[in-house]
Amino acid sequence: MAPERVNLVVLFGGRSAEHDVSRVTAAHVLQAVDRDRYTVKAVGITREGEWLLAEDAVAALAAGETLKELEVAGRPTSAQPALSAGAAGSQTVVLPLLHGPLGEDGTVQGMLELADVPYVGAGVLSSALCMDKAMAKQVLAYHGIAQPAWLSFREHEVVPTTATHVADRLGLPVFVKPANLGSSVGISKAKTVAEVDRALRVALEYDEWVVVEEAVRGREIEVAVLGNEAPRASVPGEIVPGHEFYDYADKYLDDGAQLLVPAPLPEATAAEVRELAVTVFRAVRAEGMARVDFFYEEGGRGFLCNEVNTIPGFTPISMYPKLWEATGVPYSALIDELVRLALERHSHRRHNTSR
Repeated sequence: MAPERVNLVVLFGGRSAEHDVSRVTAAHVLQAVDRDRYTVKAVGITREGEWLLAEDAVAALAAGETLKELEVAGRPTSAQPALSAGAAGSQTVVLPLLHGPLGEDGTVQGMLELADVPYVGAGVLSSALCMDKAMAKQVLAYHGIAQPAWLSFREHEVVPTTATHVADRLGLPVFVKPANLGSSVGISKAKTVAEVDRALRVALEYDEWVVVEEAVRGREIEVAVLGNEAPRASVPGEIVPGHEFYDYADKYLDDGAQLLVPAPLPEATAAEVRELAVTVFRAVRAEGMARVDFFYEEGGRGFLCNEVNTIPGFTPISMYPKLWEATGVPYSALIDELVRLALERHSHRRHNTSR
């Protein structure tokens, strides 16, 4: 277990399009933290990049108030004092809950490495890799991990004939995504060449790289992975979308999707996808936590890896904590384990870099 008292710094908000998702996640995490074990500090980052100490929100939660989301408001600060230790003699661990670019993509992780502060989740390389769907797909392909057929384009490569090229190579329909984003922001399902062209333009509003994937007719299976050198996988879960696909509104606004935990899979099939999730986790050099998402083509290609999320949704109703709850690790204990893993990895990296 982690030391008796840890200074836990929760980073939330951020400059990406997933700012609001992060605020919801942070509120739930702070409500679940064991305050006998942790001294808590919440640091919000505005959409413009300003750092604020959210002291009023932390005080309200400590007083027993229930907050649906954390406001990015408070006393201005900067990175160095925000990440400084609290109680003397205790270790500080940063929990980044910054979904998307400038938070989940290795930028904040690099800052924390320079500051020599332990932090929860994947390191710089894995964070950057998994955030960039196009590069992650190349690494998975190198490791021989099955995935849907795909193409990627940089902004200047998208020309009037690109949509026709996509249809010829992948068929229709397809999914068009910004390469560096999550929470289904900027994703479109395109059924015609004209829709592909429009979807490319939408995706390019969020990133200079876009990924286009074949539309797989399969079940959506997700597995949570936890650990450093010896990662372990949760029971698998299944998402039954309430919309045509599992989009932003389905995830966060309408509550129409069904989350089946555990997924109704034969025991051998569930064991197969758990093992595959760990293989993917290791292939992208993830650490701490990740959620690995698959499509399952029954009677076809089997499990196809869709993507890896290194900072998955972390509200109590999000798939990652729900999967661990079903595997025997309740929400508060999951936070404790992630803090322990952060301290473990930091100690290991200091040993390797101090020579």
